[in-house]
Amino acid sequence: MAKTYAIAIDGPAGAGKSTMAKRLAKELGYYYVDTGAIYRTVAYFLDLLGVSPKDVDGVERYIDELTVGIEYDEEGKQHMLMNGMDVTDEIRTQDISQKASLVSAHAVVREVLLDMQRDVAKAHNVIMDGRDIGTVVLPKADVKIFLTASAEVRAKRRTEELLAKGQKAVYDVVLKEIQQRDYQDTHREIAPLKMARDSVKLDTSDMDIEGVIAAMKKIIGEKIPL
Repeated sequence: MAKTYAIAIDGPAGAGKSTMAKRLAKELGYYYVDTGAIYRTVAYFLDLLGVSPKDVDGVERYIDELTVGIEYDEEGKQHMLMNGMDVTDEIRTQDISQKASLVSAHAVVREVLLDMQRDVAKAHNVIMDGRDIGTVVLPKADVKIFLTASAEVRAKRRTEELLAKGQKAVYDVVLKEIQQRDYQDTHREIAPLKMARDSVKLDTSDMDIEGVIAAMKKIIGEKIPL
């Protein structure tokens, strides 16, 4: 079996992980795996059932009724399937984002999804982003990058992104939500957000997209053939 390469991109909410990972995956010919979307799908499923993400018993009771699937279209875009139904657009709300953070703190949820994520990495060259890819999901990833930016910059970017999609967004509200998300992600008992020891930190606060891509390519190129 041919050698496959795995690139792990971790970092806080709104750091641009998905945007950069998608771009890099397309340019390098890798599969892009948005793990955050996987947890959003779980959160959306539970939300439809009226189960609180803090309800441990409820989460454990219904998680076995969910089948999460990933498909890629001709352009390489990742689509999330919830029991066979495409929910790619439905899971992209601030509310589901907050709930996904709480859902991902449940050990039972992480156990169910862990093998699924690792299997994709074994079969393909992947760029996988999330909160604990380099520390838990793919601890032996060939390249690990910790992508970050100040909370204020992330809130500004997120607000502009939501407004561009025609959704309502107020900067102060988004900033508060990001700060809350940061606290949740870094203080949870199961797989908290933290930088792996062998990860390269990249602060994008004062960088544009092209600058970030160039910096990430440099980091990747020093470790694996491009």
